[in-house]
Amino acid sequence: MKKTGKKILCGFLLSLAGTALFGAPGRQPDHTRSAGDSGLTARLLTDSSGIGDRSFNAAAWRGILEFYGDDWNTTRQRGRAYDVVTAQSQDMYDPNIRQASDEGYDLIITAGFTFADVLEAAAKDYPKQKYIIIDVDTVKLPNVLNVVFAEHEGSYLAGAGAALKAKADGVEHPIFGFIGGVPGPVITKFEVGFVQGVLSVLPNAEILDYYVNSWDESGLVKIQAKTWYDAGVYAIYSAAGNSGNGTIAQAKEYRLQGKNVWAIGVDSDQYEEGRYNASESAVLTSMLKRVETGVLYGLNAVKNKNFKGEVVTLDLKADGVGYSSANTALTGDIKNQLEQIKQKIISGQVTVASSYAEAKKLPGFPQTLKAADTE
Repeated sequence: MKKTGKKILCGFLLSLAGTALFGAPGRQPDHTRSAGDSGLTARLLTDSSGIGDRSFNAAAWRGILEFYGDDWNTTRQRGRAYDVVTAQSQDMYDPNIRQASDEGYDLIITAGFTFADVLEAAAKDYPKQKYIIIDVDTVKLPNVLNVVFAEHEGSYLAGAGAALKAKADGVEHPIFGFIGGVPGPVITKFEVGFVQGVLSVLPNAEILDYYVNSWDESGLVKIQAKTWYDAGVYAIYSAAGNSGNGTIAQAKEYRLQGKNVWAIGVDSDQYEEGRYNASESAVLTSMLKRVETGVLYGLNAVKNKNFKGEVVTLDLKADGVGYSSANTALTGDIKNQLEQIKQKIISGQVTVASSYAEAKKLPGFPQTLKAADTE
């Protein structure tokens, strides 16, 4: 995904029902709500999987909670200083953005690249409204902060970790799977990074992929995961929002039965989601995409009155992506090797391709992955 601007940064679930009435673009905002302890107001807009996806949207929500001094269980200022609206279908994206803009929030946060077109249109109609869009770097407007991530770098570590674990387990001819949500350049970055990481350890490993075309179809993904595990797949990495929880659910069932299979989490640390007894989890590791960091960056920019339209890229060096080491099955030796790989990526000794077009030029990279269909 081509980036024309880049900056490295170091360091009320509501449902809309019925017909909403929206004011004309640019009308005077409604400031009837309290700005809360921070002095500003914010609304998060998500897709149908909402903040209960335990992954991407949940990470964005954590950023808001941290900024306002709340946590997942204690949301003192929710409804008066900040809130969230979940779109039950994609045709609600535009009215949700425009309603929030009419209501005059200090910052509107759109979670995910599927918001790009409607966000750009709204931002032009409401030039004084400030917005963040996550996973997009193409909305070049002075009132829009674009936050993108080096998902391919974090996914490389997840792939290498899974392969190192298979090697340590003595698995002969291990097979790995990738499950994507809605196809697009961002999800392709997850896939090609993961594949490169696996192949860096096991050059002859077999890798399969599948796209569910939804962020909220965990049942379909659970079926796919079962099919793959039954066919001998060792580990499955899902970058599919709430859909990916189907992989974790199936991996939990099979590990309870004593089968040596793994799920790899995404965006948030999903170790707890994979727990199947007091001390074990079916989630070997998770690729951490620190969406909360981007959200905090935008909120603090508004608070400090230095918000501007720009592209902020959070990569491995900026600690914008990484991996979880919560599972003790990821042994000290494996973690040491992953840290060495991480430093090589940061230093430039290892370059990770971020698109299928780049990756397919690499020796041994599979040419038949469905990622090719997204470009």
